[in-house]
Amino acid sequence: MCAVFGGIYCLRHAVQCLVVDKETRRCKAIIDHFGQRISASYFVVEDSYLSEKICANVPYRQISRAILITDRSILKSGSDQQISILTIPPTELGQPAICLVELCSSTMTCMKNTYLVHLTCSSVKTAKEDLEPAVQQLFSEFTETVSEGTGEGQKPQILWSVYFNMRDSSGIDRASYDNLPSNLYVCSGPDSALGNDCAVKQAEVIFQEMFPKEEFCPPPPNPEDIIYDGDGTQPEDPGFSSPSEDNPENTPEKLTEENEVPPEE
Repeated sequence: MCAVFGGIYCLRHAVQCLVVDKETRRCKAIIDHFGQRISASYFVVEDSYLSEKICANVPYRQISRAILITDRSILKSGSDQQISILTIPPTELGQPAICLVELCSSTMTCMKNTYLVHLTCSSVKTAKEDLEPAVQQLFSEFTETVSEGTGEGQKPQILWSVYFNMRDSSGIDRASYDNLPSNLYVCSGPDSALGNDCAVKQAEVIFQEMFPKEEFCPPPPNPEDIIYDGDGTQPEDPGFSSPSEDNPENTPEKLTEENEVPPEE
């Protein structure tokens, strides 16, 4: 959406540092890893770009995640579902629910005849301690001996797996950051919820702080209501109309007669 409405992207430019005015405490520019200075009136950065000094008192949470590659779907055989979403209720008091998303090879996320599985929840302990009980309930460890049956009662086998914890910076109050420049706005990384509701809400809040009189993400206009500025020229014909509709006089027969050359004697 940003590019559609005229946004400019500086691809492959990592942020090296922020330039802050000592008197006004406003961010004036950023310096990328090429040494190039990019100035702007407002800056929106992801939490990880900030220094440890600014984030020293931020009460971060953690997210437990697991990624699996399996040999078959958790759904019954013959299912044509490309994406499976499952919410696993907690097995013990105080444990969070686990969100499971399974993708097949047609989603272009894994090799043919394999499935990619994501498991996510808010952290209580380590990722393996939080998620392994659910993994053991739904999947089995890979064995070299291939079973002949592929019935409904047989669990998918895990071909590869990884467990890790990641920082959850969603829901952090701006006041938690120390000496944050007034025109610098912080957005979080992904949270543990399914979907982008948190990111959209956060984008709206930041937008309203920067431009309180503007409408956030207005609906696109009807193409028929667009008025073109400039010399009044209309856009080029996309090519869907026939020549006879544009100009009845320019029929194929007429064009042929005008382009005919008398034969040489």
